Amino acid sequence: MAKKKDEDLYERLRELGVRKGRARKVSESILKSRRNAPKAARRAISDLTGAAAEVQDRISKGPEKRKAAARRAAKARTRQARAQSRSGKKGARAKATSRG
Repeated sequence: MAKKKDEDLYERLRELGVRKGRARKVSESILKSRRNAPKAARRAISDLTGAAAEVQDRISKGPEKRKAAARRAAKARTRQARAQSRSGKKGARAKATSRG
């Protein structure tokens, strides 16, 4: 009976796109383990959760938004550096003319 459930789990994981090795490890660990959540199963859950989060992020255009935000931040830093440099030069000129 347990062997059948192991095979069912393996087949279901394969249908979901889990690789053969990972599906086999998870199904065997659940079959052999006396604990509630074997290490292989917990690791598979975290991997699948991460993959699902990655897909959701890409659907919501997350990478594009972050790239645009990074571009805006870089422009702002450049603008601020230019302003600071301009201000320093202006102060240096004022100092030079007041001494001279």
